[in-house]
Amino acid sequence: MTETLTEIYDRKVASGLLRPDAAQRAVLPLLQVARAALEAASGRRSGFLAGLFGKAPEPVRGLYIWGGVGRGKSMLMDLFHEATAISAKRRVHFHAFMQEIQAALHQVRKTGVDDAIRPVADDIADRIRLLCFDEMQITDIADAMIVGRLFERLMDRGVTIVTTSNRVPDDLYKNGLNRALFLPFIALLKARLTVHALESENDYRLHRLSGAKVWFSPIGTGAHAAINTIWAELAGGDQSGSLTLAVNGRSVLIPHYHNGIARMSFWDLCGRPLGPADYLALAKVARVLILEDIPRLSSENYNEARRFVTLIDALYEARVRLIASAADEPERLYIEGEGVFEFERTASRLREMQGADWGADRGADPAPDLVPGPTADRGAAG
Repeated sequence: MTETLTEIYDRKVASGLLRPDAAQRAVLPLLQVARAALEAASGRRSGFLAGLFGKAPEPVRGLYIWGGVGRGKSMLMDLFHEATAISAKRRVHFHAFMQEIQAALHQVRKTGVDDAIRPVADDIADRIRLLCFDEMQITDIADAMIVGRLFERLMDRGVTIVTTSNRVPDDLYKNGLNRALFLPFIALLKARLTVHALESENDYRLHRLSGAKVWFSPIGTGAHAAINTIWAELAGGDQSGSLTLAVNGRSVLIPHYHNGIARMSFWDLCGRPLGPADYLALAKVARVLILEDIPRLSSENYNEARRFVTLIDALYEARVRLIASAADEPERLYIEGEGVFEFERTASRLREMQGADWGADRGADPAPDLVPGPTADRGAAG
């Protein structure tokens, strides 16, 4: 007999892979209902045949799981996605999905259709029965104006949506431009999905870092080994995930990305001609940034140093948790040349960001007016 999600969870707890958490365990029966219904329907008419004969599959009610950072929402959704025995499923970060949608809409509009959303949604519904989104957040006016009709069409076509978010539905796109036009989407979520608050008191992500060293110097094998250990703890050592951000027509690659954990080198972010918009976009999707190989800074690499200051300002304002390897301690990174005085504030911020509770109060995405504006053509996420 197939194990239920609760039985799988309990087995992982017994083996030491997970810590027992009553709030997490309470979500599993809701996910199990969706899992059982999806598996029972998997042998019925496919999305393609349903579209061909004009009858969508019977909808299976999805879930909207919200709660604070590090409570285990993504872990539960991954457990559900992996255990659901259907092939027509996909798990994707919400930001990456919306980039793909914007790129697909741009291509469809070239054909001159009046309503580009419908064929884009239908293409997804022809292939997918289950969509699992990690970290739903709406900070982009372009996304806000299309997401309601997109999701309505997907659900009308029988696509089940399970998503995690740091915000209760009523707070999505809070204070956003033309928010009144977005409110029907909130009503749709509340009507078509089961909304569940994950009220665990434990922040497992920050628990792993609480009191732990997060700044490693000098750069070398010891620092690299320590960073690898932290990456394995926070992201399971996943080396395959990546995320491409489309910002003002440019692509910014996060080479290693898993459930809000980004891992990049100093040269990835500061050795390229990037600016505030790029760093704000990074801060929007990364709860934790592992930044490696910060060199000594001086007039000889002034442009890179200036970008580093801008990067740290963006991370600081967004309360992103920073783990770093560097040539020296923050106060000794930049000790000569133009910009030394200005760097004192950056060094102070770097020291503050090493605090055990740094980032614990980041419970929501940045306000829309802090996020770069939409571009006409946004590339697909990689």
